[in-house]
Amino acid sequence: MSRRKIREQIFKMLFETEFYDREGMEEQIQLSMEELSEVDEKIKNYIEKKFREIYSLLEEIDKMINEKTTGWKTNRMAKVDLSLIRLAVYEIKYEEDMPAGVAINEAVELAKIYSGDGAPSFVNGVLAKFV
Repeated sequence: MSRRKIREQIFKMLFETEFYDREGMEEQIQLSMEELSEVDEKIKNYIEKKFREIYSLLEEIDKMINEKTTGWKTNRMAKVDLSLIRLAVYEIKYEEDMPAGVAINEAVELAKIYSGDGAPSFVNGVLAKFV
């Protein structure tokens, strides 16, 4: 599984957090992991671990996002865009081996696939404030 596919899977799981409470989220994590039955166990463990790390930091990540944006607080952002931004902010702030440019580029590329026409530039603009 490529790094992009791994990131895409984590993004999808983060997006799901908008629709479930913490208890329901545990069931969704298990369902997401079952969908990856063809994937190597080491990669599945990495995906789950990274998702759980981000999930545990959502409040802190959202606070950072809200401090950097004006007029577009997290509660107003499209959930797809917010999930992509959260993932990239985590990678920029908490993963030392992840170049910020890579995190931003990957978020923009996923926005082109999963969000609306203006989303790639919006995601890029928000994330540019973190570097």
